Amino acid sequence: MTTNTVSIRRARAVDAAGLSAVFDAAWREAYQGVIPGVALERFLARRGPASWHAMIGSGRGLAVVAFGDRIAGYAAYGRARDRTLATDGEIDELYIAPEFQGLGLGTRLFRAVRNDLIDRGLTRIGVWALADNARARAFYEGLGGVAGPTSVERLSGICLPRAAYLFF
Repeated sequence: MTTNTVSIRRARAVDAAGLSAVFDAAWREAYQGVIPGVALERFLARRGPASWHAMIGSGRGLAVVAFGDRIAGYAAYGRARDRTLATDGEIDELYIAPEFQGLGLGTRLFRAVRNDLIDRGLTRIGVWALADNARARAFYEGLGGVAGPTSVERLSGICLPRAAYLFF
């Protein structure tokens, strides 16, 4: 009998290829039809394993949720970079590979990252979601996020509306 365990931990250099695969699959699934095809492909091409390897050593928080020996999702987070949020901490990205969505892994990852931020004294936390990403918006609302400011995200030359969710 095979038993797979779910773990949440800091990303390691050996995770770069798995992070890249999750990013690619999650973005294709979430943003196909939202982000024009050429812009999406350009952006995905820039986020291969080498860029993930650099991100792992950058000092910004990067956590993975692993299912057995497979990376099922990740979250990038740390001190708020966007003053528009008016928060201490920010979750920059949180994605779960499509085949692992709906299992509660995103909720577990969010809570672990939020707890890590709170442990660092960053109690007011913000996260951005593209306005047309209904699933992400419902996810953050379901976790108790309060609607915050709106803005525009520039991605490969395309302007996309986004909405913030705040957690106190």
